[in-house]
Amino acid sequence: MLYLEQKPSRPLSGLIRSLWYAHAPELPSERQRVLPNGSTQFIITLAADHLTDCIADTLTPIPPAILAGPRLQFEIVHTRDMAELVGIIFRPGGLGPFLRHPVDAFFEQSVPLDAVWNQRTLRERLHACSSPSAKLSALDSLLLQALNGQTLNRKPTIEAALHSLCRNSVRETAATIGVSERRLHQLFREDVGLSPKAWSRVHRFQRALKALYKGTDLPWDQLALDCGYYDQAHFANDFHAFSGVNPSTYIARRGQWTNHIAF
Repeated sequence: MLYLEQKPSRPLSGLIRSLWYAHAPELPSERQRVLPNGSTQFIITLAADHLTDCIADTLTPIPPAILAGPRLQFEIVHTRDMAELVGIIFRPGGLGPFLRHPVDAFFEQSVPLDAVWNQRTLRERLHACSSPSAKLSALDSLLLQALNGQTLNRKPTIEAALHSLCRNSVRETAATIGVSERRLHQLFREDVGLSPKAWSRVHRFQRALKALYKGTDLPWDQLALDCGYYDQAHFANDFHAFSGVNPSTYIARRGQWTNHIAF
């Protein structure tokens, strides 16, 4: 298995968290749960002419390049799609300069990428690259071209709110940045795709997930407090709501990536 992750070039780094490449044709054939992380991604297969929809009992082909919107529920994918993939992980609020759609239009959805982003030759250009690193560099260049001179920063209100929500309530955050809670909710839905409260829940969940993946030896009640939960019960309920399993099951099933577990 080969996995590469690359930081975008400086003009893109305020909008995009990372570009990634995966080549894993040897993985066992199985379904996996991909757990929510609050991000929007572009995902493109280079190994086949389609990706796979695993929602139903049967595996259904879907377009080879998709926009995967922010989620509060786990998504089911098939390892056969991981034979060769490239992807773009956007920062919360970072998708706007590339699309004219509010991000909440993609909540809990995966839509064909060419329906929202006019890059119909994208896969052909990536196929022509001679190495994984060249593919990521080409992807970086395509993203720069797509901006066409537009702003390269997230909205200041969104950046300030994201920073504040890591340690404050929604009410305190709205007061800190000088907007009403209703206005904050509207801005977040449009630019991040989640409500401020939902984003805060996913942020806490991800902190706990990363600690569990690394093998923390903290008691779970202390882990819950360290990650911003009121108590262990709150942590356990949120963890199951996002992943469909309890923390012990996650530890037993975790695999190559923090956000993936065997179905």
